[in-house]
Amino acid sequence: MQKKVKDFNDYRQKMNDKILASDNKVIKRIYNLDTNAYAEGHLSVKTKELLGLVASAVLRCDDCIAYHLETAFKNGVTKEEMMETMSIATLVGGTIVIPHLRRAVEFWEALENE
Repeated sequence: MQKKVKDFNDYRQKMNDKILASDNKVIKRIYNLDTNAYAEGHLSVKTKELLGLVASAVLRCDDCIAYHLETAFKNGVTKEEMMETMSIATLVGGTIVIPHLRRAVEFWEALENE
């Protein structure tokens, strides 16, 4: 399962490098805004990552879900906290989120087994 996390991160880094190399001011500002939005503030990084996880699940973006899962994991989120967060996402998003919940649990297991 470790390969799943490594492959995701390698691909993400490779493509982000290519995108940022285009030197597009708008794209760079969006990336910067995203980075700054998830920084410590009135809400903790952990809370912000869980909020991002809910939004990503409801929007059904598997890449975004994986990113938020990994960052949440690195910030001390427990499996129980992740599952509760995903339960809220499934409630808000409806049963169409269930396939993304499955992949989220699979990715979380890969993180745990690193």
